[in-house]
Amino acid sequence: MTTRVPLCLVSAVAFACLSAPQIHSQPPVPHPVVLLPATGWGTTEAAGAFGRGLDAASTSAAPSLAGGAQSASSSSCTLRIHVDGFRNTRGNLGTILFSSSPGWPEDKSKAFRHGPAPIDKATRTAVAEWPNLLPGDYGVAVIHDENSNAKLDRNLIGIPKEGFGFANNPHVALTAPAFQQALVHVSCPVTETTIHLQYK
Repeated sequence: MTTRVPLCLVSAVAFACLSAPQIHSQPPVPHPVVLLPATGWGTTEAAGAFGRGLDAASTSAAPSLAGGAQSASSSSCTLRIHVDGFRNTRGNLGTILFSSSPGWPEDKSKAFRHGPAPIDKATRTAVAEWPNLLPGDYGVAVIHDENSNAKLDRNLIGIPKEGFGFANNPHVALTAPAFQQALVHVSCPVTETTIHLQYK
């Protein structure tokens, strides 16, 4: 039986408390801690940076999607996330992937992957690469983590002070888009998507 529980989006890419179905899934596969220097992503991995020689994420464990029907050895795909619209080059890009809706979009303890990637100072763009994914649908959200504290900072009334974005670039008003609105279908060998940052 599915019940509904409050999900308060306090520190990431939404602006209000939503409710989301409580779905029981398998425990996440543990991932190694691989960090970019001077970031606040202390319990996560660093996303690879395409074309910059950073391949830290290549050591990440193969995912186990909800339901666990496929084995880790069946396929290994890469999701390449292009992000533009940075207003400056301070900090880094934070990306977060979900394989199911519980925790979407900010609960890192329920995220499938999350971590930083560098910003290209010449172009004010960033590219994060997540390898070792099984084919399937993933919800994707990003932030411009200007102070490298691994969260979306807000002002006193809850308005984001940093940039954010979602896969498929849905319109964002007062709440985060639904999980289904920000899905990317990942197929092998490489799937690419582009996200445009928004600032309030």
